[in-house]
Amino acid sequence: MKRALIIFTLLMTCGFLFAGGSRNSDGLTIKSGELSIGMDIGYPPMEEYANDGLTPIGFDVELSKAIAAKMGLRANFINTAWDGIFAGVETRRYDMIISSVTITPPRLIAHNFSRPYIANTLVMVVMKGNAVTAKTPDQTAGLNVAFQADTTADYYMEELAAAGLRYIPRRYDQVLHCFTEMEMGRVDVIITDLVVGMEYNARQNSPFEIIWRSTKPDYFGICMKQGNDTLTNAVNSALADLFNDGTIHRLSREFFNGADLVSEARQQW
Repeated sequence: MKRALIIFTLLMTCGFLFAGGSRNSDGLTIKSGELSIGMDIGYPPMEEYANDGLTPIGFDVELSKAIAAKMGLRANFINTAWDGIFAGVETRRYDMIISSVTITPPRLIAHNFSRPYIANTLVMVVMKGNAVTAKTPDQTAGLNVAFQADTTADYYMEELAAAGLRYIPRRYDQVLHCFTEMEMGRVDVIITDLVVGMEYNARQNSPFEIIWRSTKPDYFGICMKQGNDTLTNAVNSALADLFNDGTIHRLSREFFNGADLVSEARQQW
């Protein structure tokens, strides 16, 4: 969840002060001419596979391609399970993670991050016409509450549990399983990102509805190896160009049903 802006700024600065990330002879990426991107491809509308089961599509996919193009590189996507995605960037399996990564203080300490590119919040989703009386997450005592493991939704519900809320946690490795399980009647409530909740809510004849939205924004950023300041600066420059030429705003309208989820993130720069 959002921390005070001063903490965000100080930690972001600290992340950029580390030096010496190992790089190839170009001084930029692991492989010359290529931007390798770790991505958990199963998080619509940010990253998912097309109907062929092979082609990555989504907001983050198109953003990755646009960033690579600005840097004169070719984007290469490496599908990686969320529970190992941060280790992959530190061990140099790929150059960066572009996969709906929320910028948090602990992550800023462990990794380099770009400036934010999406303003997000948490939402609570239920089935239309359900018997759930809870209207907010802190009213979900006794309910089966689903969320993707090791995400801000997970951390948020853990905070409520620590404060005494007794719900039944249902953790899944991918968010799409939360929605499948809800349709099968195995979970009562889903806590997830706004971008995901909007996607499922907007689908034709959707059985889902958003009944709560946090007022505290999170921000998505691009995660890189700690100390890789050369790449971080190059990515920030590419992001600035994409904001200035309208590309990111166009992608927001395209993938978020006309909504602008990017301008607020740009204001945090």
